[in-house]
Amino acid sequence: MIDVLSLGEVMLRFDPGLTRIAEAEHFKVWEGGGEYNVARGLSRCFGWRTAVITALVDNAVGQLIKNRIAAGGVATDLIRWLPDDGIGESCRNGVYFLERGFGLRPALGVSDRGHSAVSQLRPGDIDWSRIFTEHKVRWFHTGGIMAGLSPSSPQVIIEAMTAARQHGTTVSYDLNFRPSLWQRFGGKKKAEEINRSILPYVDVLFGVEGLDSAASNLDPAPFCLAIETTAREHTQIASIATTMRIVRTATCNDWSGLLWHKGNVYEGPLFPNMEILDRVGGGDAFAAGIIHGLLSDLPPQKAIDYGVAHGALTMTTPGDNSMFTLPELDRVLANRNAGVVR
Repeated sequence: MIDVLSLGEVMLRFDPGLTRIAEAEHFKVWEGGGEYNVARGLSRCFGWRTAVITALVDNAVGQLIKNRIAAGGVATDLIRWLPDDGIGESCRNGVYFLERGFGLRPALGVSDRGHSAVSQLRPGDIDWSRIFTEHKVRWFHTGGIMAGLSPSSPQVIIEAMTAARQHGTTVSYDLNFRPSLWQRFGGKKKAEEINRSILPYVDVLFGVEGLDSAASNLDPAPFCLAIETTAREHTQIASIATTMRIVRTATCNDWSGLLWHKGNVYEGPLFPNMEILDRVGGGDAFAAGIIHGLLSDLPPQKAIDYGVAHGALTMTTPGDNSMFTLPELDRVLANRNAGVVR
């Protein structure tokens, strides 16, 4: 059985540490990808059985990514392997470089993921009905990063979501707009058009379309208004969650979140002046906390508390993914004392 199944690209991240990409002599390698990060957090922190559907080229780099996925506790059985043509002309494994930023210097990401294996997926390539039947998948998650990989990617998402809903699987989607992905397809306007075609198949939505979550203040009113507009247009959506963040510097943010659940709004704890080591993956960890709460039938307030706390802690460690346990989340929610634990 699979509790949570994610669909998306998993890349190698090259991290130059404290220096800049253009000046680096050494890189630390991590695995990462928006949709995968959610499955990884649900496995690592919350103990759910998770798997990822992606595609990799069958070479040493693909095997490295697979081994990193497995080390994170996410099942690799459903990975689609494509043959290596020797030079990566027909398809390749995606990589990206990311420097974390510091103070006034923002984080900088440089993607190298064109013609990647997962972008080659087409409708009909995956037997979704068999997967949802055999593995009794409880929750299916994907997002706007997967949708922006190629013209066929949104069709694959809708095909997967249709099968998921037919099998009683909860479907979640993270809007996760990335300008670098969409600039060749028509930018933000095209992303919004694609999202509107996908939202009728979604039960739980992460993010608020048309509203920048990095607002100038943490007033929940504009978020609630945007959420209610989306909920009225898509009545099948049961829950909408969004992070709220003020970026004071690259390494100091105010951080919180909101959960709209069946008509009621729940506000998460506020972490003001939160020090950040690596902000990448904070939103994915937030989504993992929300999914854990909803899958566990916890009170909605507990779900948003876990989402905000998990995202906050994940941004205190390097790499895209959570390194925390549920007791550590409970501790930070009960007591924000950062003194030595011994």
